[in-house]
Amino acid sequence: MPAYWIAHVNIENAEQYQNYIELAPLAFKKYQAKFIARGEQATSLEGEKFTKHVIIEFSDYQTALDCYYSEEYQYAKKQRKQVSNAMITIVNGLG
Repeated sequence: MPAYWIAHVNIENAEQYQNYIELAPLAFKKYQAKFIARGEQATSLEGEKFTKHVIIEFSDYQTALDCYYSEEYQYAKKQRKQVSNAMITIVNGLG
């Protein structure tokens, strides 16, 4: 059953955020992630407002977790956390 990362991000420094953008794909490629949606055009109807939204598909829940906790992603995350605020959730898809 597929699983999805749902990420919402506010970027504080776009120039430095590029470090994350260059590093994160190493993890996504390793875990065969598929980007379903990515962009800034969105309407937030409830909760905290974020400016960037991403949905990434993985083959299953464990693979999504493994990607998040991978050495590659954790290194990229360190770059992201310095210049942005994010909410990331992993959820099972419908089978």
